[in-house]
Amino acid sequence: MTTSQGGSSRRSMSLTSSSSQVKKKASGNGGGGPEATRKSMSSSRSINSFTCIWNRGLTGERTVKRLRLSKALTVPESTSIYEACRRMAARRVDALLLTDSNALLCGILTDKDIATRVVAREINLEETPVSKVMTKNPVFVLSDTLAVEALQKMVQGKFRHLPVVENGEVIALLDIAKCLYDAIARMERAAEKGKAIAAAVEGVEKHWGTSVSGPNTFIETLRERMFRPSLSTIISDNQKIVTVSPTDTVVMAAKKMLEYRLSSAVVTVENKPRGILTSKDILMRVIAQNLPYESTLVEKVMTPNPECATVDTPIVDALHTMHDGKFLHLPVVDKDGVVLAVVDVLHITHAAVATVGNSVGANNEAASSMMQKFWDSAMALTPADDEEDTHRL
Repeated sequence: MTTSQGGSSRRSMSLTSSSSQVKKKASGNGGGGPEATRKSMSSSRSINSFTCIWNRGLTGERTVKRLRLSKALTVPESTSIYEACRRMAARRVDALLLTDSNALLCGILTDKDIATRVVAREINLEETPVSKVMTKNPVFVLSDTLAVEALQKMVQGKFRHLPVVENGEVIALLDIAKCLYDAIARMERAAEKGKAIAAAVEGVEKHWGTSVSGPNTFIETLRERMFRPSLSTIISDNQKIVTVSPTDTVVMAAKKMLEYRLSSAVVTVENKPRGILTSKDILMRVIAQNLPYESTLVEKVMTPNPECATVDTPIVDALHTMHDGKFLHLPVVDKDGVVLAVVDVLHITHAAVATVGNSVGANNEAASSMMQKFWDSAMALTPADDEEDTHRL
């Protein structure tokens, strides 16, 4: 099965067409008569007001609290791996925070850690404390940290989860993939509803026109580099991929994941994907169900007939597909259905976020400011009509 691109492509195109229409209106009046002057003054006021809203982020008002936060699951570092896995499965989360004897953050444990550090090495679940396999002293941010700073930490460090601390206590966990999806969805929704985002973006273009060489101003960067590129632009010729047989055991699959430092394995028959086994599957379907990973076959716990993308699938459509399907890994196949790669949510998120700031000729300061404008613009928009605010702390 290949990715359906209809709905999300239309959403992406709506952002493009909205901004294009504003540009045409702005440049198509030609003459400099009184009517054109009045329109120009009105447009300038609109642009300036939006620019002021966005610029408030530079003073620290756009903080981590404005991003999508998940309530953190924490346990003492002395907890056994089995108990930690049981709690993660009960909460259906893929990351757990560990605290020391003083109740201070000291580590983080993810489903990938469980697959590659526990199952692959056949460690005793009940007798080993999580302190033996956790990532020690994880990077964290304070709740009043600028949102863009927190997101840049995650992009640069190439990790999905970031603990949020307030008054010395862990209060939440930030997931960069959810943040990016929210940002894109809000901008698309604003374009669909015909709001003034295009005018605001045009103002940012004018503001940054002298800071970025060439035509790649803010909206051009978004339109050309985030919404239009396909997965082929982020898949290399020597892309690592783990493939296993349906009759391989879970521990065999985990050992391959460890070898390639990946968190998924594609289950293939004659190079065609028949299923996918991820580190989260190992946590939820094997350990949480008390199945012996040494003898359990992959075909018993894999996700059969996974949704796939092609190399021509736009990056933003792949993100929509993964979000809507509530999965974190997406196999990519060629025209004959042969699996070429697997892109995960971190891979896609990193590629999409990087495009915001990596315009040709931009210096570090300009690139950082562009990224700030992107996140601030998304957070300034109204949340989804069906989105509950329970995730905001």
